[in-house]
Amino acid sequence: MPILYRTKASSTGGRAGHGATEDGTVDVTLTLPKELGGDGAPGANPEKLFAIGYSACFLGALKFVAGQEKVKIPDDAKVTATVGVGPREDGGGFGIEAALEVSVPGLDKAVVEDLVKKAHVVCPYSHATRGNLDVKTTVA
Repeated sequence: MPILYRTKASSTGGRAGHGATEDGTVDVTLTLPKELGGDGAPGANPEKLFAIGYSACFLGALKFVAGQEKVKIPDDAKVTATVGVGPREDGGGFGIEAALEVSVPGLDKAVVEDLVKKAHVVCPYSHATRGNLDVKTTVA
């Protein structure tokens, strides 16, 4: 696969520390949520960052497949990703779950549902998660 773009980021301190991209465009304080034993201080965590990345990537994939079909996605279209983390039922560490809610005002719901199915095929995050977790998609 020819790589068209590559980036690099590092973290220190694990879930309660600091993370930044090599170029400095993303620089976050990482905190552990109360639900995972932390103090709940304001900050980011891997689940928040994954949710932002997946929602942005999926909206990009949706726009890509819509463009191929000559469908205009309005500027107020939105993808909301909900990401959860918890212990696996098989005792094999922790796992994550993800759900994507797609809102495309002004387009017929059936059209959006068809585009969402196609976007789920081309989105790199969907490729990365396929077979590893069940990603639920809904159209608002």
